Amino acid sequence: MGFALMKGASTGTNIFFTDVNTERALITADSIGAKVLESNLEAAQKGDFIFLAVKPQVLAQVLVEIAPALKKRLDSGLPPVLVSMAAGWPISKIQSVIKAKLPVVRIMPNTPALIGRGMIALSASPEVPEEKITEIEIFISSAGVVDRVGEHYMDAVTGLSGSGPAFVYMFIEAMADGGVLAGLPRDKALRYAAQTVIGAAAMVQETGKHPGELKDMVTSPGGTTIEGVTALEDRAFRGAVISAVEAAWKRSVELS
Repeated sequence: MGFALMKGASTGTNIFFTDVNTERALITADSIGAKVLESNLEAAQKGDFIFLAVKPQVLAQVLVEIAPALKKRLDSGLPPVLVSMAAGWPISKIQSVIKAKLPVVRIMPNTPALIGRGMIALSASPEVPEEKITEIEIFISSAGVVDRVGEHYMDAVTGLSGSGPAFVYMFIEAMADGGVLAGLPRDKALRYAAQTVIGAAAMVQETGKHPGELKDMVTSPGGTTIEGVTALEDRAFRGAVISAVEAAWKRSVELS
């Protein structure tokens, strides 16, 4: 995910980063014109915006490692802005580990950011100046749609748009399986399923109509679609999807 954000914002931007895999880091840096630093501490000493693109379970270790440099910069009156994309880590917890009220922004992107079609929620601490928030929004907007939310919504965002692509991939796979069952070749079934999801999502966004209204536009009396809808409802389709988002949301809460 860090690579997706760097790739989108690399033009005309001074980017440097660290990675535990040096070989991968050098390849990545070469592909986007960035520079690889030797350590996390060096990044904390130099960066204006420090993106923490690490798994939640290792974030504490990274924060403890870079805390001395961050506090020194805060004392000098020129603190960097930390930008965390770790699920389940509230701003207050990040500041607590560092033991300083540093400016912190939380973002929650999803995997479509890899192709510039992501959904990215953003929440900032009171210490972050408005102009810095705007800079970050511009920086990450190449990866998708950016939306500011209150931090108390972040766990819900994680359950919906953060985890949601996996649910959609499963739906596309299942749709394609249905097409194969009905006699379509696998490649055509997958292509039709994926494009159907893309088109239906665009209809929701571009028409402004409620999904239920759009569903009714497709569902003729006694027709094929109502038969399919009935089969989904018989198997608690909507209830299963709601439960999936709820389970992911609860896990995010647990991580925090």
